[in-house]
Amino acid sequence: MLLTAWSATRALLVLCVLRVLVVPGPDVTTDVSVIYQGWSQVLRTGTFPLDDVTWQYPPAAALPVLAPGLLPFLDYAAAFFVLALLTDVVVLWLLVRVGRRPGRSPAGAWTWTAGVPLLGPTAYARFDLLVTAVAVAALLVPQLRGPLIGLGALLKVWPVLLLAGVRDRAVWVSAGLAAAGLLAAFTVLMPGALAFLTFQRDRGTEVESLGALVFHAAAHFGWQGAVMMNYGSVEFVGPYVPLVSRAALALTLLGFAWLLVWRARARAFGPHTVADAAFAAVLLFITTSRVISPQYLLWPLGLAAVCLTLRSTRMRSASYLVLAATAATFLEFPLAFSYVVHSEPLGVGLLVLRNGLLMAAAATACRALWRDTVPTRRRSPARV
Repeated sequence: MLLTAWSATRALLVLCVLRVLVVPGPDVTTDVSVIYQGWSQVLRTGTFPLDDVTWQYPPAAALPVLAPGLLPFLDYAAAFFVLALLTDVVVLWLLVRVGRRPGRSPAGAWTWTAGVPLLGPTAYARFDLLVTAVAVAALLVPQLRGPLIGLGALLKVWPVLLLAGVRDRAVWVSAGLAAAGLLAAFTVLMPGALAFLTFQRDRGTEVESLGALVFHAAAHFGWQGAVMMNYGSVEFVGPYVPLVSRAALALTLLGFAWLLVWRARARAFGPHTVADAAFAAVLLFITTSRVISPQYLLWPLGLAAVCLTLRSTRMRSASYLVLAATAATFLEFPLAFSYVVHSEPLGVGLLVLRNGLLMAAAATACRALWRDTVPTRRRSPARV
C-alpha cells in the first residue's frame, strides 16, 4: 500500500517536472534548467559564481549543483530530476527501515509519502530535497549524526539547528570538525567560497514571508513601493522594507534566544527529544525568516516524518499543521502566485492561511517541547 502510494505520487511529480503534465502558474523547473545549470558551468571552471548575487549558499551547495554531471547521458535538468527521485527513494527507505523497529511507527514513512507531492513539482525542482535527506539521515543514523549535520550546514546552513536538542559532546565536535574541514577545503580549492555571506546579508523581504503581509496590506492604502526580482527572489522594494527586514531578523534572534532558554531549563530528555527539538527549531527559523520560499516546506516536512517514526514524539499536532501548510503553499505557489505578486485578495488570503498554519505549527511545537522537557515548578503551600 505504501509503495503503491509513493510510486503513484512520484510518477505524477516526474511527469510534472518533465512538463508532460503542466501545472498552472510559473514554470518551477527553470531554476534547474537555467539557474542551476548556469551555476554548474561556472563551478566546473574551479570557482564559485562570484558575480551572481543569486548564489546565496554555503560552499557545499556546489555538490548538488554539479551532481547531474554524474549522469552524462542525460541533459542537465533530466539528470537533476532523476537524482531528486533517487534521493526521495533513500529517504523513504530510511523511514521505512527505522519505522519497523520496536517503539517506532510507520507513520513517518506515510507522512513523507503524502507530504512531498503536496508541494507539487517544486519538491523535485530544488536541491532542498537533498539537504532534507541529509538532515533526515542525521537524525535516523545516530552513528553518523555529527558528520552529516556538519555536511548539511555547509549545504544550506539550517541543518545546524539539528544540534538544538543534542547533549552528546562528541556529536557537536564531529559536526564542527566536518563543517570546518569542508569549509577549509572549499576555501583553499575554489575562490569565492564565502561570497554567499554578502549576498545573503543584502536580501530584502520576499513576497511570501510573514513580514510581506505588511506590504500586501499597505499596497491597498497608497504605499509607494514595488515588487521586483531582487537577489534571486520576488521581493518588496520601497519605503519601510529595510525596517520590516530588520524586524524579521530581530524575531529570528528572539527565536534563538527562546531556544537557548529552553536548553538551559530542559531536564527531561527522552529518545524523541533530539528530533522534536530540531523540528521546533527549524519551524522557528522558517516562520521568522525574511524569505519563505515554497521549497522551505520540505525542511520541516522531513523532520516531521522523523518525529512521527517515534511513538513517543510530542510533535503530532505540529506535524499535521505542517502538512496543511505544505498543501496551502502549493495553492499560493505556483497556482495563485500572480495573485500573490499583485497583492490581490485570493493570493493574500492563501498567504495568510499558509503563514498562519506555519505560525501555529511553530507555536504548537515549541509549547509541546517545553511542556515535555522543562519541569513544572510546584508552588509551596501558603503559610497560615
